[in-house]
Amino acid sequence: MIKQTALSLGFDACGIARAEALTEDALYLRQWLEEGKHGDMHYLERNFEKRTDPRILVPGCKSVVVVLMNYFPDQKQSPSAPQIAKYAYSATDYHVVLKNKLSELEQAICAAYGPESVNNQVQHSFVDSAPILERRWAERAGLGWIGKHTQLIHPGLGSYTFIGILLLNIETEYDTPTTPHCGTCTQCIDACPTNALLDGSMDARRCISYMTIERKSDIPPEFQPCLSGNALGCDICADVCPWNAKWVIPHTHKELAPTESMLSWDKENWEQLTEKEFNQTFSKSAIKRAGFTKLKYNIQMLDKTQGTS
Repeated sequence: MIKQTALSLGFDACGIARAEALTEDALYLRQWLEEGKHGDMHYLERNFEKRTDPRILVPGCKSVVVVLMNYFPDQKQSPSAPQIAKYAYSATDYHVVLKNKLSELEQAICAAYGPESVNNQVQHSFVDSAPILERRWAERAGLGWIGKHTQLIHPGLGSYTFIGILLLNIETEYDTPTTPHCGTCTQCIDACPTNALLDGSMDARRCISYMTIERKSDIPPEFQPCLSGNALGCDICADVCPWNAKWVIPHTHKELAPTESMLSWDKENWEQLTEKEFNQTFSKSAIKRAGFTKLKYNIQMLDKTQGTS
């Protein structure tokens, strides 16, 4: 019932895993943090136990429901414009879209299984908003595997998918985890301009997405020429993935319709963008999170490294 309802609400895939401690992930995450590969993302250091065991995050949790929503656009920016990662194309922040649908799914579950199926004393519905390892739970719920670019790859949707999580305090039928199918392919690793990837692991400090969104200080000089036209986020490793080339199709979600400016603006429009225009154009967009100052700085870095300033 749960998976069928999720699909009827507009999600593109749904799977369910048994809630338990992610022991191996905890060991890896601890070492990754100790090596400082998370850079300025200090929030990853907090709530470590909750992050690796949903039963601590939500007392009474027995099941992890995972939903996916395709966000691959049918139209893309002008190649000459400063590039924005595809996840931020939509006029409405994807967090809002997925949370609204998760709320509908929760209501249906409570109607079928009773209100005790969720713990209303704590947050139990998540979209990039809590200490929970979404991609690992998607893998455990049979929705794909974590590729060498560290993103989830769904065998029918590729890796351009948003992930939503709903933690339930009831047991249900569980899906079988998916085994990796990357084989010997290293196209994502080879394509990364900053060498941020190493066979399933990422040094976030070297990642273009991290540097153009999360990094608090200036982008280091050695990485500035490697931005490859990206002003906010980066899709290079996903774009070259053969699974995306084989399976990815444009989404049909009206809620994720792109900001008109995203498709029409050229290089000059982005360079001349004012803070007032930024706030008006992206008031409900995921781009707003990065902020005007960060975006303009990134665009200036592109001008500088491309020799157009």
